[in-house]
Amino acid sequence: MTALFATITETLDTLNRTVASAANLPVQPAPESMSLMSMIMKGGIIMIPIAILSIAAVYVFIERYLTFRRYVTSDENFMNRIHDYIYDGRTDSALALCKNTSKPIARMIEKGILRLGRPIKEIEESIEIVGKFEVYNLEKNIQILAVIAGIAPMFGFLGTIIGVIKIFFTISMTSDVSIGTVSSGLYVKMVSSAAGLTVGIIAYIGYHWLNILLNKAIHQLEWNAMNFIDLLKSPVK
Repeated sequence: MTALFATITETLDTLNRTVASAANLPVQPAPESMSLMSMIMKGGIIMIPIAILSIAAVYVFIERYLTFRRYVTSDENFMNRIHDYIYDGRTDSALALCKNTSKPIARMIEKGILRLGRPIKEIEESIEIVGKFEVYNLEKNIQILAVIAGIAPMFGFLGTIIGVIKIFFTISMTSDVSIGTVSSGLYVKMVSSAAGLTVGIIAYIGYHWLNILLNKAIHQLEWNAMNFIDLLKSPVK
């Protein structure tokens, strides 16, 4: 019993000494946090073209998206009124409606109305020509997103390579090959790669999204043009 009591006493004394020594240890500072802006700034001068590409990508996507929403939305009332005017022989009213409607389908139908009285084949060709110009205007600048999606990651990799070159140059000058020297410089330069990939992914998604909307718009134009041609083939009062 005496031996057990001595062992417990010795253990408690050891714990007390451990707690006391731990209390005298210097407090380790918390790791320094890095804000997003400071991280971007440490990416180097290569972040400037990446930032310009990101602004261009956002601008092109928003501008084209709003254009599609404004000019390519389905307007059944417009086609129904055109149908009524043509069926009743009121071509002047149909032409006036087209001129007052700022949409690609209105300009296509207007060209068809101006060709009334000519062979159906000629009317179809005139509508098709106008449709090609309208599609060209709709897809304008969309390819810029494809270019940005391709070159933004390249700028990022270029920034990383430049950073690695600087690290090895520093090592050759100071002969300091410690892991701290290498890692501290390399992780900063990886910021440019992350930024380039992020911009590239955003541009890639935006490019294909706009192409989906463009294909939908083309199908709507073709469908409405076909309905107009079918209307011309039907008997008029």
